[in-house]
Amino acid sequence: MKIAVIAWGSLLWKPGPLKLASGWHPDGPRLPLEFARVSEDTPELALALCPGAGICPTYWAWLATADVETARAMLREREKITPARPDWVGTVTAATRAGDAMAATIDAWRRAHGIDAVVWTALPARFCQHDGRMPSAQEVLHWLATRTGDERAAAEHYIRRTPAHIDTRYRRLIEDRLGWRALREAYVTRML
Repeated sequence: MKIAVIAWGSLLWKPGPLKLASGWHPDGPRLPLEFARVSEDTPELALALCPGAGICPTYWAWLATADVETARAMLREREKITPARPDWVGTVTAATRAGDAMAATIDAWRRAHGIDAVVWTALPARFCQHDGRMPSAQEVLHWLATRTGDERAAAEHYIRRTPAHIDTRYRRLIEDRLGWRALREAYVTRML
């Protein structure tokens, strides 16, 4: 079984325990993404899948496993997702039906690419320590502007390192107000 993983943020440059069998390909499914998740363990405002957000390009890579549960476990470990939240690792296979519009989009992409199964991080927006809470643009700007020291550096690095063509509404505001433009390496269209 050929299994792929979809990525759009730090997974691209920090795959951690996720064992990849290829480099990143720039033609993943186009998905609604926004900088809308304050991480629980790092001072980053991460990209998250946000229904209603602008549609953005994503990346994908082959995983070094032929077992869907192993693929899910690797992604769960990398993202520090507890077993109590199995829905935070999205999965579609040839044998499953897509449960929502986003999964249906990914499933159509999977079929078009001849991929047997796909996993992805399905963490929701998170703000003020509430999963599912979508921050406003002003809240995002205020949160980022009030980071200091190492926290500010980490938050800035995440946004600037994210591929430049993942062009979201909040990213444009962050660039305009804070000057955090994409790093030179974020303009690479094929990450290996």
